[in-house]
Amino acid sequence: MKKRAPTVAATPELPPEVRPGQSVELLKQLHILTRDGKLNQDSRRKLKQVYHLFQFIEKLLLELPASDTGPTLADHGAGKSYLGFIIYDLFFKALGKGTIYGIETRSELVESSRALAQRLGFERMRFLNVSVAESTQSAELPVQIDVVTALHACDTATDDAIAFGLQKKARFMVLVPCCQAELARALNQNKALNLQRTPLAELWRHPLHTREVGSQLTNVLRCLYLESQGYAVTVTELVGWEHSMKNELILAKYTGQKKRSAAERLQALLKEFGLEAMLKHRYPALDVSPV
Repeated sequence: MKKRAPTVAATPELPPEVRPGQSVELLKQLHILTRDGKLNQDSRRKLKQVYHLFQFIEKLLLELPASDTGPTLADHGAGKSYLGFIIYDLFFKALGKGTIYGIETRSELVESSRALAQRLGFERMRFLNVSVAESTQSAELPVQIDVVTALHACDTATDDAIAFGLQKKARFMVLVPCCQAELARALNQNKALNLQRTPLAELWRHPLHTREVGSQLTNVLRCLYLESQGYAVTVTELVGWEHSMKNELILAKYTGQKKRSAAERLQALLKEFGLEAMLKHRYPALDVSPV
């Protein structure tokens, strides 16, 4: 009687969202894919968002001038480093040079990211257990960084990422702000005075409007600040609103052409909204002049 040949388990078919050559092990470790290689609705949404952001970042990386050491990218508020790992897997791995730095305050996430990078052989990924503000002084980072990213960096962490990018003379910044509360708090403190001073204060008289106006104004001021420091700024949607309400994507490209008009408008807006006290600590590089 003939012996049957051993049955070889069929390789499970991967979802179409997984790109050719992409590390399946990485996607499983990031809990984007299940153990049997499937995507659930939440992970599909998350992967779509990261892919969409990667498309923007890939174009910027390809614009960089060629160098022996390759591009450098710093990801602020990295969390589990979804974005950094995906960028490395889809771009840096094949390039064979360049370094990604993940900056995160939670030590357990930094340690797990280091362990995962070692397990996957992603040798040119570095993870720093420091705040965004502390990272500007860290000896573990190079003097100049090509691309700075901040995906859903909460409240003033986006401002810290901008300050870092300015100090590191970043060629590009890719920012997806989140939970901008600082300016809304300031508007709330001066609400009664501003209601007497200007009818514009009606825009933030009600608490819900205070949050909305504060969030919108925060990002407008960030864009003006970047333009005043020599960056060309584009604002667009990250993904459709059905995928995320934290949807504003700010892309900044360094041109060296500092716009004086942007600095003047920034100061004028702070004055109009009664926020002059924020000028020195939030926009320290601004060339302050009377408005």
